Amino acid sequence: MNRFKTIAFTYKNIGVEQIGNFHVEENDWSTRLSPLKTAFGIDELMYLSTCNRTEFLLVTPKKIDSQFLQAFFAKFNPDWTKKEISWAVKKAEVFEGAESVQHFFKVASSIDSMVVGEREIITQVRNTYEKCNRLGLTGDFLRLLTKRTIETAKKVYTQTEIAKKSVSVVSLAYRKLREFNVKSDARFIIIGAGQTNSSMAKFLKKHEFSNFTVFNRSLENAQKLTQELGGMAFELGQLHSYENGFDVLITCTSSGDHIIRKDLYKKLVGKDNDRKIVIDLAVPNDFDKSIVDDYDINLIAIDNLRSIAEQNLRERKKELVSCEAIIKNSLEEFKKTYRERIVERAMRTVPEKVKEIKNLAVTEVFAKDLQSLDEPSKEVLNKVLAYMEKKYISVPMKMAKEILLEETKQ
Repeated sequence: MNRFKTIAFTYKNIGVEQIGNFHVEENDWSTRLSPLKTAFGIDELMYLSTCNRTEFLLVTPKKIDSQFLQAFFAKFNPDWTKKEISWAVKKAEVFEGAESVQHFFKVASSIDSMVVGEREIITQVRNTYEKCNRLGLTGDFLRLLTKRTIETAKKVYTQTEIAKKSVSVVSLAYRKLREFNVKSDARFIIIGAGQTNSSMAKFLKKHEFSNFTVFNRSLENAQKLTQELGGMAFELGQLHSYENGFDVLITCTSSGDHIIRKDLYKKLVGKDNDRKIVIDLAVPNDFDKSIVDDYDINLIAIDNLRSIAEQNLRERKKELVSCEAIIKNSLEEFKKTYRERIVERAMRTVPEKVKEIKNLAVTEVFAKDLQSLDEPSKEVLNKVLAYMEKKYISVPMKMAKEILLEETKQ
């Protein structure tokens, strides 16, 4: 377990705005992450990126010191300057062994999230594991860990009240939107048709907003969202020619660059001088914040939801004790599971060795003696050998397992 390490960047140690520096678009995971695994001889690698954190989960015997981190980040982003790399090394939070496992449990249980009690993180953990697994980045340890992590998070959500009156970044953003008393016939532009905007759409539909225009790279996905909301669907490229104006703009894409720049915003707003509302839930930001300097805009973004999130934490603080107890118990259970897996892997060659010995005895060592036996005697002997083979596999394995489990506890 000591080979499991985590390199973490969260809203706590670098702030939400800087999280985007570590964002990798999903289409680039293979070309960005696989070389990291190969270059540093990492046995397993998992990459978790959300709106308030980016974490690298590694299984490696190597020490995660400043020298390793400098080389790691230089490889992660070859475009970074020495100053940017040094900044990343300085800000990185590193966990190892049992502490790293416990940290991952807390992340998936939302205890370490900006919005404590939000359930989206458990889906994000599951999805990121599946993506990394498909790319051949993960192995046996991260498979076992992710399984136990999801089980732990579910216990936290169901056995405590941490998720009572569940909130999320989306719900916080919507709560902020409602403070501006937006009219029911307000014109909405929605950019992106992923999970975040789909969740936002449910709030909008529930409160009977109805004037929507959706833009997305995939027209098919944009149309799926408009089937739920109503309105028009367009490919993202058509946003530059859109001339029907808007009152509220909601954006959340996986783009590594700004989607809404000054020139595009100028086209979208036209001669309309009324105050606009922009909700940007993307990491990194889709909306160029410098636009606010030139236009009358109420901007709702991840970073300015933090004060609401801190209030949410205070309301749920009393539940953290119960959550910590579940996580502590799960950590001990995982240690036991991991020790058992070590034994299983160490002993998995035993059955084949026993079979080899039996076959050698029958086909070579005692081959001539067996020829003198009649068929009933051979049948009885085969039954005896089969019984002995089964026992010689199960009994020693059980004994070895008990011995090794005791040794690994020390």
